[in-house]
Amino acid sequence: MPGLQLHTNAFVLLKKLPADRFQQFTAISAVHGPLLCLRRIATKSASTAAALDLFDEAELFLESSNQGRTWFLKEARLLVRHGAIGRSYDALRLASAFAAVIARNPVHEESRAGIYALLQQTFAAFSAAGRPDIVYLKALYCFARHEGYPVKQEWWQGLPAGDRAAAAELLNQPLSAQAVAAPVVADLTRRLEDYLRTHTEILME
Repeated sequence: MPGLQLHTNAFVLLKKLPADRFQQFTAISAVHGPLLCLRRIATKSASTAAALDLFDEAELFLESSNQGRTWFLKEARLLVRHGAIGRSYDALRLASAFAAVIARNPVHEESRAGIYALLQQTFAAFSAAGRPDIVYLKALYCFARHEGYPVKQEWWQGLPAGDRAAAAELLNQPLSAQAVAAPVVADLTRRLEDYLRTHTEILME
């Protein structure tokens, strides 16, 4: 009996070391949500499943024999590769951290399209911006809002006045206009992460 077939665009969020001739990775689709995928490691013979890297956006052709618990990658067509992220240690570290947060949490069906668009914007910003610390803070805040948490009313309103002003600048101004010092960004990010751990069901680690 043929397995389930799935054709979708998705982002690669996590990759595991290859084992038993297979590469396991976690992807997310705007329509189908998180997908646990297996890709056969290419041999000398040609393979139609392109090698995928972290943060890649790709068109995937998948098949499942266990009702969608895992998907075998039959073919992949690369759409966008954010290779520039790997040129900066901080960008790579923070982009990986944000991707892991998305992979770790079951995204509600009604917010999948919004999260997918957020990933498109965030990975592009990590590739292009010189302030990955700000990109990460903005992405984490937007993710919490997409998931329906009152992060503005609870976290932002609970900050001291000076910190509220800095946070408002960071969240509302384009990256090109940002001048907030890195220690201030780091402190606000730590506070936001603490809020998400203690006041939401978002799994941070």
